Amino acid sequence: GGEGKILYLADGSGDFAKSVGLDNDLSAAGMGLRSKRFSMIVDDGKVTALNVETKPGVDESGAAHILGQL
Repeated sequence: GGEGKILYLADGSGDFAKSVGLDNDLSAAGMGLRSKRFSMIVDDGKVTALNVETKPGVDESGAAHILGQL
């Protein structure tokens, strides 16, 4: 199975998102700096898939989509 093979990471300060261009300034809407909604597959330190949402929802970054990429 997949136990122990999937790692979920937090980016509370947004440093990672900002360093890779996935930050989103929503200050005008009163929400401050956020990350864009995305999912990423990294294999041995190499990004093999990057899914960034371009509209509301989780069509690109959600579990159903990313599971199909594994």
